[in-house]
Amino acid sequence: MQAGHAPTAPPVDALAGRFARVRSRTGWLAAPLSPEDAMVQSMADASPAKWHLAHSTWFLERFVLALQPGYVAYAPQWDRLLNSYYHSAGPMHARPQRGHLSRPTLDEVLEYRHAVDARVQARLQADGLDVQQRRNLLLALQHEQQHQELLLTDIKHAFWSNPLRPAYRAGLPLPAPAAPQPLRWIDADEALVRIGAPAWPDAGHFAYDNESPRHRVLVHAHALASRPVSNADFRAFVEDGGYRQPLLWLSDGWATVQAEGWTRPLYWDEDLAHAHTLGGHRRLDPAAPVCHLGYYEADAYARWAGARLPTEFEWERAAQGVACAGNFADDGLLEPAASGDARPDAPVQLFGDVWEWTSSAYGAYPGYRPWSGGIGEYNGKFMVGQWVLRGGSCATARDHVRASYRNFFPPAARWQFAGLRLARDR
Repeated sequence: MQAGHAPTAPPVDALAGRFARVRSRTGWLAAPLSPEDAMVQSMADASPAKWHLAHSTWFLERFVLALQPGYVAYAPQWDRLLNSYYHSAGPMHARPQRGHLSRPTLDEVLEYRHAVDARVQARLQADGLDVQQRRNLLLALQHEQQHQELLLTDIKHAFWSNPLRPAYRAGLPLPAPAAPQPLRWIDADEALVRIGAPAWPDAGHFAYDNESPRHRVLVHAHALASRPVSNADFRAFVEDGGYRQPLLWLSDGWATVQAEGWTRPLYWDEDLAHAHTLGGHRRLDPAAPVCHLGYYEADAYARWAGARLPTEFEWERAAQGVACAGNFADDGLLEPAASGDARPDAPVQLFGDVWEWTSSAYGAYPGYRPWSGGIGEYNGKFMVGQWVLRGGSCATARDHVRASYRNFFPPAARWQFAGLRLARDR
C-alpha cells in the first residue's frame, strides 16, 4: 500500500455473490465423481479431486478466517495434509503421496466445505471481515478457480490412465463443427508497449503479483498467426516424423521425447484421429486447436513450421483491449472448439479453448514485489524452470483471465489444455 492511500477492499455484497458462485461451481464440477474417483492420483504432478476440494477450503480458513484473533480451526489435525507449499503455514504432506490419503473421507471433506462456507457467509452477513480479510477472500476465490481447472485436468489424466477410459461427465455436448480457417499472418510494427497490470490492491482491479508492476517493453516488428495451431496442422507434423527428428528439438526436449516415448500429443490415439476427452472417447475435430502439448512440443512444431513461438509481450500486445470472449469452462464443452471467426485484420481465439505457450521464461517483471505475509509464497518462488502461457482454456472460468494473466508450467507438462500460436520475425 502506498503512503497516503486509504485502505481499499472489495465491497461485501460483490464478494458475497462471487463467493456463492465460485464455491457452488466447485461442488458442481466434483458432483459426477465417486469417492473412489475423488481419491485417485494418476501422477505426481496431479492431485486427487478430494484434495482440491479440501485444500481450497483450507486456504479460505488459513488466509481469511484465521486472521481473526481467537479463531479455532475446523480440523487443525488436517493442516499438514492440506497445506500445499506454504512453508510459513507449517509442514506439509508430500505432493506425490496425496493419493494415499483415504482419510479424511470425501463425505468429511464435503462437510468441511459446508462448515467453512457457513462461517464465511456469517462473517460476510455481519460485515465482520476487515480490509485484509476481504482482500484475501477475493484472492482465495481466484485461487479456487485455479483449482477448479486443475480438478478437471487431473481427473482427465486419471480417467485416461484407466484402461476403461471412463467419461468424466456423461452427455457433455459436442462442439459445433466449423469450417477450417486458413492461417494468416497479422503484422505488428515495432512499438514501445505497456505490459502488465497495476499492482493490486492499490489499483482496485484484481491481478496476481506476478502481473505487476506495469512497465514498458520494446516489442520488435513481428507477425502473429491469425489462429492457434489446429489438430490437422499438428497431425501433419506427426506424420512428417516430427517426433523422430532431433534437429527440431531443444536438447532437453529431445531427451524427454526419448525417455518418455512421445510420438503424438497426450490423449491422442495411434490412428491420430481419435482422443480421450472429458466426454469420453471421441473423434478429433481437425479444425479445433490442438491441445495437451508441452512447451518442448510447441517449440519443435514451430521450428518445423518455419516459425517460432511468440514472446509473452507480443501475445499481450495483441490481446490488449480484446474482450475475453471464447470457449471457457462456463460454456460446458470442456474441450477446445473450432472457431468460424475469420477476421482478416486481427488474431482470433486469443482467449479460451487452449492456453498458448510463449517463448518467455517465467520471471519477475522489473520492480516486482511479492505480496507480504504468507500469501507472498503464491507466485514468486516458482520463477525458475517454468515457461509462460497466456489466454486461458476450455477448462478456465471466463471471469478468471485477462490480457495480463501469466500462467506458468515446466516445459515437459502436457496434461493441461495447452496449445500454441505461431509467430515470426519481420
